[in-house]
Amino acid sequence: MASFHSRSVFCVILVVLCTVVPILGKGHTVGDSSGWAIGMDYSTWTSGKTFSVGDSLVFNYGGGHTVDEVSASDYSTCTTGNAITSDSSGATTVALKTAGTHYFICSVPGHCGGGMKLAVTVAAAGSSTTPSSSETPSSGGTTTSPASGTTTTSPAGGTTTVYKPSSNSTPDSSSRINISLFVAIAGACVALSVMVFT
Repeated sequence: MASFHSRSVFCVILVVLCTVVPILGKGHTVGDSSGWAIGMDYSTWTSGKTFSVGDSLVFNYGGGHTVDEVSASDYSTCTTGNAITSDSSGATTVALKTAGTHYFICSVPGHCGGGMKLAVTVAAAGSSTTPSSSETPSSGGTTTSPASGTTTTSPAGGTTTVYKPSSNSTPDSSSRINISLFVAIAGACVALSVMVFT
């Protein structure tokens, strides 16, 4: 009887691990204890950090601020009104569902120019890349957009690669959850087979 009980406990632990471990992503609190605030240097905050698909950004801020995901050009010029997504709840969590660079600003007049802007480079899940940087994309030179596959050259010269932020609609990280569910169900079937037939 003790053998049956220890196998049951082992099987339950196996099923839980198969379900939980593959879906864990890292939550990055933007600005750490300072949060999403005017006067912060978010390029310093991103320095040395690595962001991957499946991670999330957690923005904590008081009233009178927003978190807007914007295009590279709107990020560079602090242009408001064209946000891909926007929130002003005071506690915004953004799931990083796609690889590439994602740009965020506060759309309150003067706040983006006062430092409330963040660019994070997101690596594909499972890949290793250099840490993210909040450098402002240049307005001249050659711009390559892997999302659209186009290259634009301006007379200013130079070369800059800019990844257009996505709407976070595809690919969806829920595929990781579906695989995890499949593994959990398969693990449960194996566990039941072991318990029943031994």
